[in-house]
Amino acid sequence: MIDVAASWVARASGGRLVAGDGARTGLRHAVIDSREAGPGDLFVGLRGSRADGADFAGAALEAGAWGALVSDERAAAVAEVARASGAVAIAAADPVRALAELARAWRSELACPCVGVTGSTGKTSTKDILAAILGRRLRTHRNRENWNTEIGLPLSLLEAERGTEALVLEMAMRGEGQIAELARVAEPDVGVVVNVGPVHLELLETVERVAAAKAELIRALPAGAGCVVPAGEELLADHLRTDLDTITFGPGGDVSLRSFEHGRAQIDARGRRIALELGYGEPHNLVNTLAAVAAAIALGIEPEGRLDVRFSSLRGQVVELAGEVTVVNDCYNANPMSVRAALEHLAASPAERRIAVLGTMAKLGPASERFHRGIGERAEVLGIDVLVTVGEPALAYAAGFGGTTYAVLGPEEAGALLEELAQPGDRVLVKGSRSAGLERVLGTPEPAAHR
Repeated sequence: MIDVAASWVARASGGRLVAGDGARTGLRHAVIDSREAGPGDLFVGLRGSRADGADFAGAALEAGAWGALVSDERAAAVAEVARASGAVAIAAADPVRALAELARAWRSELACPCVGVTGSTGKTSTKDILAAILGRRLRTHRNRENWNTEIGLPLSLLEAERGTEALVLEMAMRGEGQIAELARVAEPDVGVVVNVGPVHLELLETVERVAAAKAELIRALPAGAGCVVPAGEELLADHLRTDLDTITFGPGGDVSLRSFEHGRAQIDARGRRIALELGYGEPHNLVNTLAAVAAAIALGIEPEGRLDVRFSSLRGQVVELAGEVTVVNDCYNANPMSVRAALEHLAASPAERRIAVLGTMAKLGPASERFHRGIGERAEVLGIDVLVTVGEPALAYAAGFGGTTYAVLGPEEAGALLEELAQPGDRVLVKGSRSAGLERVLGTPEPAAHR
């Protein structure tokens, strides 16, 4: 519960209270989808490419929403509905900005440590692991799923209850300046850059510019804060600061993996030995665990014992199908780093045959075909038995793969092919960028769009 008055909400968001009692309380959190609005919710009407969310404010208020925040131009009509229902209406020049300011004000009210997590791949899993570590000692709040954008992060912050003792907030970016804005809202005390790789090249063009964009998190940290980065990452070297407590992780770093056997990890961390029992063992998630341990140490917390992690959906989920076929559903997103890591894990897993169902890796710019072909070449070196490409842009994978290949147009066709192709003992990897919609390979509904 966000236990503040309507007048506080209007003032904190930079808006104006145009309907309702300024002393009214009972706000639970903010939503941007009118279909999710109910008692205690502040519906924020955002302008989209197809419609203005304010068009749905009336429906949200009629569903019992606590209030609505809309643009100045739409405020009069929404205020009329709010008065009729006894709800609150707030007008703001820019609802997106108002949402960010409201979240920033609530972050200040919480007055607890915050860890910001970014990276080219693995940031969601690192966030999940760190939240599990901190959750054993502190009342910890993290982003829901991948709510990590200029809209998702403020919504996540506004879900945190008063009394929260630690925040773990994932920060995503598509271009320059976006991490800086997220850090302005979240005010992190510790910053984690999991890695830097070839993503968002469509806009940023070079990996060096990707590194600079990720390093906006480092630049935003206050003096004396913890800064967690991969050991030996030259792309970040020029962005490190002498006034931060920098902790490196990975081989040769301040936090490194000494051993991992039968789910037990022995970790060396700044002269201390940390023993963890893990319910996972993928190499990339072991690296993510090192980053999470480093962040915990930066907050003065030493992890120990069994770590039960609730990973966000569509990230390495293992699904057992009829006929003794195992599917690794890792289709939330894909880039050259994450696809290589997933293929390496597939190659190391016991199976009669190893099948990779790959959709396109989006937003790679002019080098896209080269990156896709390189993944195909890597799949062949790793001994992947069968490669299924989904969609025309994914055909370039097959150009680098010398084994058995199949090409299908869409996820549903890939699912039908798997039903015919898969045999007992096979292990199948399903991976592609969000735009490929590969969750439909297994018949999983595509997440509903906000409106």
